[in-house]
Amino acid sequence: MKTKQIKVIIVDDHPVVLQGFEYMLQDIPDIQFAGKFADAASTLGYLRHNAVDVVLLDINLPDKNGIDACIEIKQINPDIRVIAISNINEYSIIQRMLNSGACGYLLKNASADEVISSIGKAMSGGVTLSKGIQDILNDHDSGDLPVVTRREKEVLALLANGLSSVEIGEKIFISPLTVESHRRNLLQKFKVTNVAALVHKATEMKYI
Repeated sequence: MKTKQIKVIIVDDHPVVLQGFEYMLQDIPDIQFAGKFADAASTLGYLRHNAVDVVLLDINLPDKNGIDACIEIKQINPDIRVIAISNINEYSIIQRMLNSGACGYLLKNASADEVISSIGKAMSGGVTLSKGIQDILNDHDSGDLPVVTRREKEVLALLANGLSSVEIGEKIFISPLTVESHRRNLLQKFKVTNVAALVHKATEMKYI
């Protein structure tokens, strides 16, 4: 039985970067390179009418920053995996990008193997970070106990039980987008980048 290909698009305003990623991905059997875009507007327009699995998204775009673009992409379809690609390695930008719904952050000098591995990891629900990015996040992990609201505790418990955003929303009568917002806040408060790490850390800290 043939495995379904992962549909990937790349968004960057530098033609050389677009061409490089296209060349990198176009002959990978498990990946369908579905398009390249130079700005947020054309990307969002395409995503409203076409199914895509992974968006490789630059942070600096001519018409909108990647953080806001990521939020809008997740509003169009929360299941789209967004992986940031950037030369920026500032903690605040990395954290804001991950909090906006991105499931990965790669530097533009990432190797083809790293990019392809990151796409696979994103599709399996993981978070993928360039080593330098992971080191930056680890350096800022203070270990302070986060303050969690009652609603966030409810969402946290349901995430620990493996429920999706849609299932959590149905269970506690809020929209999936609101669940996603709580999830992002929890990731930020616990200084982690994926749900598995969130549940592990919250359990260690006796929140679950």
